[in-house]
Amino acid sequence: MTGRILNALLVTALLLGLWQALVTLADLPPFILPGPVRVAKALWNNAELIGWHALVTLTEVLVGLAFGVALGVVTALQLAASPLARRLVKPALVLTQALPVFALAPILTLWLGYGLWSKVLMAVLIIYFPVTSAFFDGLMNTPRGWLDLAQSMQATRTQTLWRIRVPAALPALASGLRLSAVYAPIGAVIGEWVGASQGLGYLMLLANGRVKIDLMFAALAVLACLTLLLHVAVSRLCDRLTARMV
Repeated sequence: MTGRILNALLVTALLLGLWQALVTLADLPPFILPGPVRVAKALWNNAELIGWHALVTLTEVLVGLAFGVALGVVTALQLAASPLARRLVKPALVLTQALPVFALAPILTLWLGYGLWSKVLMAVLIIYFPVTSAFFDGLMNTPRGWLDLAQSMQATRTQTLWRIRVPAALPALASGLRLSAVYAPIGAVIGEWVGASQGLGYLMLLANGRVKIDLMFAALAVLACLTLLLHVAVSRLCDRLTARMV
């Protein structure tokens, strides 16, 4: 773990150094690309403002993540348990992916307004399919020997599902959860770009409109940090879940 942290710090320092070198050598004006020092100053001077908008975005992401994962898990279980559901629902799920989710953001804002729920639903839509698909694939690819053992012990379909197929599918579900931790902030911020009065996405647009590019980059940096921390937290949770149940 210490080695990973050190590697991450070294890579971050290298990227910041390259960024500063590019700005200095190319003599880029701050309204085009501010240097990391200028961005750090903007972050320090506007810490309270950025912190408030970050809290709003984090709330949208966590609520959307909870609803999206729950809905995806329930759908995958229904598809695995019912051949009829697979014939009716699975083609519809695949068909929905032909429509860009980003294109729905203006419609969701029109229907649900500029508040929390349009961003939450956007996050739900963007993570629902990856979670459902990953968990369903795991449920349908249970090792044949495990299923034969359950059959020889005369286990019911319900017992086989919950005691054999679900534990075997947890690694696949964990992969879907890790992806959802990265996708959920994207959905929330896109919703904020379309229409919002708070959140990091809104702050980035506001700063851009006022030519405060250093503030915009500071908000972007905080968003990236939130996404990384969320991904790390979800990854650790998934590791513990699979270690206990598999």
